[in-house]
Amino acid sequence: MLSVSVGMLLLLLAVGIPVAAAMIVLGLLLAGWFSPMPLWIAFGELTWGTSSSFTLFAIPLYILLGELLLRSGISEKMYHAIAQWLARLPGGLMHANVGFSTAFAAMSGSSVACAATLGTIANPMIKRYRYNEPLFLGTIAAGGSLGILIPPSIPLIIYGVLTETSIPKLYLAAMLPGVLLAVLFSTIILVCCLVRPAWGGQALTAAWRRRWEVLPDLLPPLSIFILVIGAIYVGWATPSESAALGVLMALALAVARRRFTIKMLLDAAEATMTTTAMILLIVIGAFLLNFVLTAIGLSSLVTHLFSDASLSPTAVLLTAVVFYLVLGMFMEPLSMLIATVPLIIPAIKAAGIDPLMFGVLMMVLMETAMLTPPVGINLFVVQGTRESGKLKDVVYGALPFVVTMLAMIGLLVFFPSLTLWLPGILS
Repeated sequence: MLSVSVGMLLLLLAVGIPVAAAMIVLGLLLAGWFSPMPLWIAFGELTWGTSSSFTLFAIPLYILLGELLLRSGISEKMYHAIAQWLARLPGGLMHANVGFSTAFAAMSGSSVACAATLGTIANPMIKRYRYNEPLFLGTIAAGGSLGILIPPSIPLIIYGVLTETSIPKLYLAAMLPGVLLAVLFSTIILVCCLVRPAWGGQALTAAWRRRWEVLPDLLPPLSIFILVIGAIYVGWATPSESAALGVLMALALAVARRRFTIKMLLDAAEATMTTTAMILLIVIGAFLLNFVLTAIGLSSLVTHLFSDASLSPTAVLLTAVVFYLVLGMFMEPLSMLIATVPLIIPAIKAAGIDPLMFGVLMMVLMETAMLTPPVGINLFVVQGTRESGKLKDVVYGALPFVVTMLAMIGLLVFFPSLTLWLPGILS
């Protein structure tokens, strides 16, 4: 039954059926073949219950927040301000790419939006300052992926809903690994440019007076992050409510900077609705499929397979890592998360692995999937922001950062305290 289910899902995806439709069709087929009861009768109630979840309401709000930041010009000013402080390091603006990605991720929670925004802003700098093009493009693709891990991460919200795990605790668990991964990215850039100085392009200088002058451009991202995340941890707001506060603050900043127009608001709303519809349809399809898999006993079967193999918790994690690294090469990361986590999480819990730790590990695995061909979505996003050049340049440039992510995965597997320390002292 397990092999039939996985094989059918891969077949449906291979023939080009959208992920959400593939999961719904698979759920109907499995319910008809393996269940003695007409499970499809419950699909209407499940669809309504899933789509009306108050927690999931945070998703369109965080997407709208990112769209407003992009269209109001706040993102571009933030990039140039960060560049004034980091461009003196060997690697120059490549460190600014990582720094911008970290700051943008802490405001919007969207990796694709981060990569697209950064690519549009930073790509003209490659030829102007003579950077090694593949490595520079790799920093954009890798930096953009940080939106999955650094709070307020949209995939972490979905993981929390799927596994019934506290979202505030997941945010706490992801903070230290997120910052550490950003530091590791900058370290890789530093090492590459020390070994090959020509890769770092033309040296940039900035007077201290200029650095102090641009500091106000860093206040919007900092204030939004403090408002959105701080409101959650002091108990003033839920994740959905704090996202709404972030949207209000972004609107206020757009008005204060005289960048607010009705057209800008409508464009941001249209982009938000398009992305939200895609995400929620996949979530609904995953919940329906998970309901069928649980009803026909497939979830229990997976748990028994792991328990009968008598694997240690570390071995279970390593098995999951290999599975997701391979699957991530052929499946879009968000679809991979939603389609597989409900199936594997019972086995993870049965092995005594903390869902908080596995959630953070899952985010890093999703980040890796965004950079691994042939379906690495960030590779195509970055390529789409270029005026010319081949995709292989982006792929080659992303390789050092894929290795860095694999090292981060190893740290999480063998040192789970990286994720559990902060929730333990602040919860």
